Parts: sequence; structure tokens; C-alpha cells
Amino acid sequence: MQQVEAARFGGPDVLHVVESPDPVVGPGEAVIEVAAADVLMLDVLVRRGSPGPWDVRPPYVPGAGVAGNVAAVGSGVDAAWIGRRVAAKPGRAAADAGSGSVADAAEGSVPTGGYAPLAVAPVEALISVPENVGLRDAAALVNDGMTAMLIARAARVREGEQVLVTPAGGGLGSLLVQLVRAAGATVIAGAGGRRKLDLACRLGAHYAVDYSRGEWVDDVREATGGTGADVVLDGVGGATGASSFDAVGRGGRFLAYGAPAGGFTRVDRQREREREVSVRNLLEVPMEPGDHTRLAEAALAEAAVGGITPTVGQTFPLRRARDAHTAIEARAVVGKTLLLP
Repeated sequence: MQQVEAARFGGPDVLHVVESPDPVVGPGEAVIEVAAADVLMLDVLVRRGSPGPWDVRPPYVPGAGVAGNVAAVGSGVDAAWIGRRVAAKPGRAAADAGSGSVADAAEGSVPTGGYAPLAVAPVEALISVPENVGLRDAAALVNDGMTAMLIARAARVREGEQVLVTPAGGGLGSLLVQLVRAAGATVIAGAGGRRKLDLACRLGAHYAVDYSRGEWVDDVREATGGTGADVVLDGVGGATGASSFDAVGRGGRFLAYGAPAGGFTRVDRQREREREVSVRNLLEVPMEPGDHTRLAEAALAEAAVGGITPTVGQTFPLRRARDAHTAIEARAVVGKTLLLP
């Protein structure tokens, strides 16, 4: 089969299509015929060799999430899985971590192997896809859906609160817009550019602010009646994330969940105390045994009843994985990006 391999750490050009034998299924494992593979910012960071709580060494096959049909199972696995539609995080490691933080769960265990027509996953990682959820939507939810449900649980958004979500036009942010709206809160969507802001509004955001504008925090405060947001969900990090902290009101809550702009947002402790703001980093959020699978199942269940709708903004053939990574790095994508074998 032809799969995508990162020969070394570096730019998108390190991704190559290579010939490889079909995977041999082992005990407790399943082989998935991949219909769609998730492309994450995490894939980009690992490919660059960026520092993080992972232990991935090239050459390796990227890809932290897939959806498709089970083609084969190993010993100890119920043969009834064969032919079933599933989503999964691929790899031969244990499917789920024990209790601890997100950082504990991620330590050394970034899933790999999804950029291929056939992917191996432990049977414990297999998640049945509801009949009325397409496989592309399932691939879009296996990672971002799980994380969105975790963030929603950690943020404890309440009815009537005002919540800033950034970046609201990405795969994860667009899910958060919907979950925050469903909680009865007012959604202020922050994104860069009209296309992404329009997407957030279609998904239920009450206000949209362009954080590529220098005065964007003033726009947030105007939307909140001058008080600032009760909750800020910051998935940008870097300088934009630092500005996001200025948008949270006194006594509010600030949760940093992403870092594509240059690291998770760091908040000066004195400013945090002065404004009585509760600050959390997603890597510190507690996780329970089984959360990786259970929260992904919850996201698929929400999609099945129309509670959330993933936005697949663009797809690329598997052989064009370089182009997918380039587009993500250029922030030229809207919603979720998928690879199609």
C-alpha cells in the first residue's frame, strides 16, 4: 500500500508517499480500511519537531484519527467487528490512559499511523459510528469532538453567560461555538477573516469579532456591554491569546486550549489575582480512565441527534498531505481538514 511518511522533522516537504507492506494485525488489534484521516494542528507541530509532551521519532506515519470499515481483526477480538463502521485513534499502544491530566494522557502517546489506506488500532480504541453519521464527519470528530466535550466539561459554561471562543472558524472552535450556544450562553466568536467569522455565525454565534484587527478586544467588550466575557476559551495562544486575556471580565474564567500562534497563553499571576480571574491550561485538565473513548463516543452521539455538526471545510487526496499541512500552516483552511485515501 502507499502511505505518507515523515522522513525527518521539518517543513511539509518532509512528507513523502512511500510503498509499505499492508499491516499485519496482531492480538487485540483491528485493521481499518480508512475512508478519511483527520489532519490536526498537532500533526503539524509533531512534524516540525516542536517541543511537547510526546515521544515521536522519524521516520513515522502521521495521523491521529481515522474513520472507516474494519477489514480484519486479530486473535482475541470478536469477529463481529469485521465490516463495521468505526472511528479510532490508530497505533499499537494502549488505547486509553488512566486518570490524570491531559498532559499525562499525552505523554509519549501521540497516535500515529492514520495517513494510510489501512490503519491498525487496538480493539479498545474502536468507536462504532452511528448509522446517520457519515464517515467523514466521524473522522472530523474522533479528536476534535473528544476535545470539545472535554473543554465543555472543564469550562462549566452556564446559561446566560457571555463566552468568547477563539479560533471560532477551526474544526475544534466551530464545535465549541455550538456547545456553548447549546448551554444557553451568548457566543462571541473570534477568528481571523470573513470566511471563518461567517462560519461561526452560521453555527450560532451571536457576535463575531476579527482578531486580526488591532482593536478587536474593544469589540469584545462592546459586545458584552463593557463588562468583558464571563468565559474565554482561547485556542490561539501567542500574542492573540495574550490579548484574549484582556477580554475576560473581572471574576471570569480563562481556559487556554490551543497553541498554534506560539505556545499556550501564559498569564501573569499578578494580573490574574488583580482581576480575580480563574486561569486554566487544557494540559492541566483532569481526565478519567476511558475519557478518550467515552468523550469521542459522546461527540458522535451528539452529531447523530443534530446537537453538533462538524464542518469539513476541505479535503485532500492522501498523496497531497504536504498541501494539507501547508494550508493549515498558512491559516488558509476553514473548519476541519481531512485526507482521503
